[in-house]
Amino acid sequence: MRKVAVTGGLASGKTTVCHLLKEQGAYVVDADALVHSLLVLESTIGQQVVNLLGSGIIVNHQIDRKKISDVVFSNPEKLKKLEAILHPAVRREINRLFEAVKEGSYRFFVAEVPLLYEAGMETDFDATIFVTCDELLARSRYPNPQEFDRRSRHLLPLSMKSSRATYTLSNSGDRAALQKQIENLIPKLEGE
Repeated sequence: MRKVAVTGGLASGKTTVCHLLKEQGAYVVDADALVHSLLVLESTIGQQVVNLLGSGIIVNHQIDRKKISDVVFSNPEKLKKLEAILHPAVRREINRLFEAVKEGSYRFFVAEVPLLYEAGMETDFDATIFVTCDELLARSRYPNPQEFDRRSRHLLPLSMKSSRATYTLSNSGDRAALQKQIENLIPKLEGE
């Protein structure tokens, strides 16, 4: 079973691509969902994050991801330290899930990893898919324009990510156009 990463810019349609790949028989993992599951007060990772960022990130006895982003996106040093905690944990969990399903009946394994290149995880995969779309369209999809800009400043340039990807899908059209690109990509993902 081939191991494939899906990445791209903010609001480019990575999750939509993953849903379409799942419909084609892929086992799909979402790195953001893994982070969410790791950020619980009772976990070692959760405690490390609280120790790093302070108890102000706790709301109603839970770690609040918005509070985390408020702290780290205004403090690059803390962002780097947070990523040093979270990225290895996410990497381990993706690899664990791959090992658990690789002998199964799925056509291929897909991990949605928004920070694939920033985390240096691209070498963990047989192929990478970069999802691109028009910047104005991505901005319109994102719920908060200021947050879009703030987060974008901390990411590698999209042109750099695209040039490093095995495959690029354009999500500036409609869902049918994206579906067609995915159908054309499936044989390559299966290694044919």
